[in-house]
Amino acid sequence: LAALALALAAPALAAAALAQPRHRLANGNGGAEEAPMSPASERARAAAAAEAEAEAAAAIAAAGIPVYAWKGMTEEEYEWCIEQTLFFGEERKPLNMILDDGGDLTNVVLDQYPELAAGIKGISEETTTGVLRLYEREKNGTLPMPAINVNDSVTKSKFDNKYGCRESCVDAIRRATDVMMAGKVAVVAGFGDVGKGSAESLRNAGCRVIVSEIDPICALQAAMEGFEVKKMLDAVAEADIVVTATGNKDIVAGAHFEAMKDKVIVCNIGHFDNEIDVAWLNTNHGETKDTIKPQVDMYTVNGKDIILLAEGRLVNLGCATGHPSFVMSASFTNQTIAQIELWNNADNYKNSVYTLPKHLDEKVARLHLAKIGVEIDELSQEQAEYIGVEVQGPFKGEAYRY
Repeated sequence: LAALALALAAPALAAAALAQPRHRLANGNGGAEEAPMSPASERARAAAAAEAEAEAAAAIAAAGIPVYAWKGMTEEEYEWCIEQTLFFGEERKPLNMILDDGGDLTNVVLDQYPELAAGIKGISEETTTGVLRLYEREKNGTLPMPAINVNDSVTKSKFDNKYGCRESCVDAIRRATDVMMAGKVAVVAGFGDVGKGSAESLRNAGCRVIVSEIDPICALQAAMEGFEVKKMLDAVAEADIVVTATGNKDIVAGAHFEAMKDKVIVCNIGHFDNEIDVAWLNTNHGETKDTIKPQVDMYTVNGKDIILLAEGRLVNLGCATGHPSFVMSASFTNQTIAQIELWNNADNYKNSVYTLPKHLDEKVARLHLAKIGVEIDELSQEQAEYIGVEVQGPFKGEAYRY
């Protein structure tokens, strides 16, 4: 979908040499799919090592976009794939746009190839983790080009993060384990948008859900939604399923593993694999590791079996195929609009992190209404004047919380 959206936007992105990571990419033989360049040249790679799907990669390669990804690649192979997206064609022309998903590509370019920064018009970033990295660079004065925070567009964070995880969280656990969800105790660490969607997914499947949080507002939200809220160490002791959704590190550490019940299922839907301290498992109990099937490993800790999914990486991508395409369409539409804006108007932006304006957020939503049979009313001029907006929007202020 991202590649298709960018292909449709090719006239607006003519001459752009765009490097992008992509969830659910790979080819069938574990190598790189090559194809001729499109007018807006792109090179795609997987957003993380376990996130590639052969069918998606084949479709993108057939559209004329080189793909460097395969499912289950090692960290070294993943880093090699990132580097293949930095230069284009036989002339090895450097990239001049970055479309990122997690910040790995951005970090490689800015930290290892700083000489390329001057030729890059801008960055668009789609994830909470990647956006935090950008804001940190802005704060430290090490962001050498403008960036658009796509993650905080309402039509991304409230749809991809929440509704996408509501679909894909349980789907991934079921595909990986075939376990009966109803009646299980599930712990969700974090009640941001991803945690909210995951908690709903598990509750809808019949689980009794416990939430752990550090933020009093999110904790209160979880309680008001009817979820139990407990400290993580207490919660995992009664869990049958543990899902991390924080974007932070060391959420499930050694003490948590030691407190868990036998046959507990542990997985991550946040971002990086350091939410779950897999290194602790491998260091202290690696000799007990038993690979049940790809992306499903069992460790024995103090006589109790712990089932780890996707090696602690994103479970909905490692053990399933991610979010449904419709909800991802909203995210990728935001990415495409951000890329067009930066390509055409980069000189209007300082080296800071920006969000898309509200009228573009509403445009993304409007583009998706007809597909699901939605019709909306229109304000009269008198009504619009009464609440101080234009008839065609935007309808909410920038600070409005949906």
